[in-house]
Amino acid sequence: MGGHGHGAPYTVPHYSQFKIDGIRELEEVQSELAKRGLKDPWIRNEAWRYHPGFGTKWLKARKLFFRGFPLGLGLTIATVAFNKLTGGDDHGHNGEHH
Repeated sequence: MGGHGHGAPYTVPHYSQFKIDGIRELEEVQSELAKRGLKDPWIRNEAWRYHPGFGTKWLKARKLFFRGFPLGLGLTIATVAFNKLTGGDDHGHNGEHH
């Protein structure tokens, strides 16, 4: 069911492949916890978020805010051009300007 004979839709990576060594943000969290005598045994579960394949914080923000920008800009230009060509840009004001 749900695979059409292609196998599992995803593979769960082995937990041992995730290390916080070299990830500055997670190392800082670990050191702050250690100052208070605490330890987070599950911190390695956050390591995937810092993998280069997921991009930097700024790249993620750019994707979030500008994902549809090229399409939106193209549609805006097409709409304005269509209105100019068909003469439908007066919005029913009949030449009256306020």
